[in-house]
Amino acid sequence: MENVVGIDLGTSNSVVAIVEDGVPTVIPNKGGYKTTPSMVAISESGKRLVGHIAKRQAVTNSVNTVYAAKRLIGRKWESPAIRAVQQSCPYSIVEGPHGDVRIVLREQVYSIPEIGAFILQELKMVAEQYLGGAVDKAVITVPAYFNDNQRQATKDAGRIAGLDVIRIINEPTAAALAYGFGKDFERRVAVYDLGGGTFDVSILDIGNGVFEVVSTAGDTFLGGEDFDIRVMNWLIQVFQERTGVDVRDDRMSLQRLRDAAEKARCELSTVRETLIDLPFLYTTASGETHHLQENLSRDQLEDLTRDLVDRTISICERTLTEAKVERGEIDDVILVGGMTRMPLVQRSVAEFFNLEPCKGVHPDEVVGLGASIQASALIDDSQDMLLLDVTPHSLGIMVHGGSFHRLITQNTTVPTSAAHIFTTVRENQTSVKILVLQGESDDATKNELLGEFILEGLRKAPKGQVEVKVTFSISADGIVSVAAQDLETGREQSITVTATSGLTEEELQRLVEQSQGYMVEVRASEEFERERQKIEGLVSEVRELFPQVEGIMSGTSFGRDAIAKAEAVLDRAETEMKGNDLRALSDVGESLERTLNMFRGVVTKTNLS
Repeated sequence: MENVVGIDLGTSNSVVAIVEDGVPTVIPNKGGYKTTPSMVAISESGKRLVGHIAKRQAVTNSVNTVYAAKRLIGRKWESPAIRAVQQSCPYSIVEGPHGDVRIVLREQVYSIPEIGAFILQELKMVAEQYLGGAVDKAVITVPAYFNDNQRQATKDAGRIAGLDVIRIINEPTAAALAYGFGKDFERRVAVYDLGGGTFDVSILDIGNGVFEVVSTAGDTFLGGEDFDIRVMNWLIQVFQERTGVDVRDDRMSLQRLRDAAEKARCELSTVRETLIDLPFLYTTASGETHHLQENLSRDQLEDLTRDLVDRTISICERTLTEAKVERGEIDDVILVGGMTRMPLVQRSVAEFFNLEPCKGVHPDEVVGLGASIQASALIDDSQDMLLLDVTPHSLGIMVHGGSFHRLITQNTTVPTSAAHIFTTVRENQTSVKILVLQGESDDATKNELLGEFILEGLRKAPKGQVEVKVTFSISADGIVSVAAQDLETGREQSITVTATSGLTEEELQRLVEQSQGYMVEVRASEEFERERQKIEGLVSEVRELFPQVEGIMSGTSFGRDAIAKAEAVLDRAETEMKGNDLRALSDVGESLERTLNMFRGVVTKTNLS
């Protein structure tokens, strides 16, 4: 059976998992960690760094290190979220050629799906190394409240990384899959998912292998990053009050403060107070150095961030109201995402639902595990599992006056379709323009435009007399199709709405080709490193035997000649190990093996005699 993995592409950390012998398993990365930081950097030499290695050098290379790119993916340049990110991040964010968002690293411009692809490519390589074979397909999770453009951008990131993304599923749904997998029960669960950059809450009914989403809501710009920024801004203020220095324009200082804020926030999940100690945080132009040493208590952290937690609870309340579900009907609450380790979050959730959250669910791994379960089910027809998800946003069209008319409301189970009959609004109107929108505002201009088309050839008639039927359809994969039909003539016009990540097909194809070239280089580099390590071992063994063999063979001209050849092979091996020619390294490896076999034979024969 082919290898199909599940991937949780997170804001702060990412996870890759697979179902082996019926058991979902997280695949550890090269360092043995089960999570990989969602960070990408370009070093001074131009080398791409991903994961832990990127995180370790972030302080000294902050301007060329990207974190939390998921908060930018699929967004338009004019989005208020982009302005907020620009104010707090050290790397450069610029407008792309299609009104999208791009990032500049070492004077090279990267799209956000490209950055996501670098992380996915790293996870793909981790999985391939673990499984010993190619990994070409994946199920990738996204926040439930992602819109179509954000979902398409995630798919494009997978495509650039060399992955066929066979399904995009919502993170809370994936968590519920992992929670209910292999269990024989009927439960109504609430999944509270507060991660590094996004928040979702979903209500699901689980039973008899069926996972049905009842309602979902969220905020794609609310997560651990916001908590860390609150702590960082507090530290900046404290530092300025004590020293008179504002460090907001010093990128290295800002990165150190951000790292310290994250570390302190994590520590305060287990201790009541922590010390933030940053020596030599800032040096003035005159050479005066300033240090920061400050205690932060859990109570202070909660005061700084309480309104953020309250925002998540208000979204939970709205979700239950929209689903017409009472709090007492919830059987289990599942906490997902690293932020749910925060005691304030746990208390607030428990108080709201009047229910202690479930134990035994790993908040960092459960989404990736759920993605792997869905991946396994999609390629294995024998698995008796049905997943019924919902559309997170309403779909409709703009009508006369600029209002938004909903045809499919949010939290409608997909696949689904809906139709409505509209009439002309002008005298002798011969065409109608259909603007396809996604969102919850009654003002059409405040919703996301997904596409547009024109139905022409309508009969000239007084306004209100010509009827046009508009039909919306959503497939199980979330593909939206819209058709408009003149009921009098039967004339019809339709489109399949294609969300955009901000990349053209030509750009995507070029990035895919670049990615393939990069993978060839990486694999060649890894093969060279394996061969180099092998040669290193052979050189060590030959050198160890060299004095003994030299003492035995140096008495004859034949022996001296053999010793000279062996020295030449060793010198050549040392040279080739410093180069990058795999074939030359392999050739010298064969010579070393012959030399080693000869040395061993000489020593063995001498010992026997």
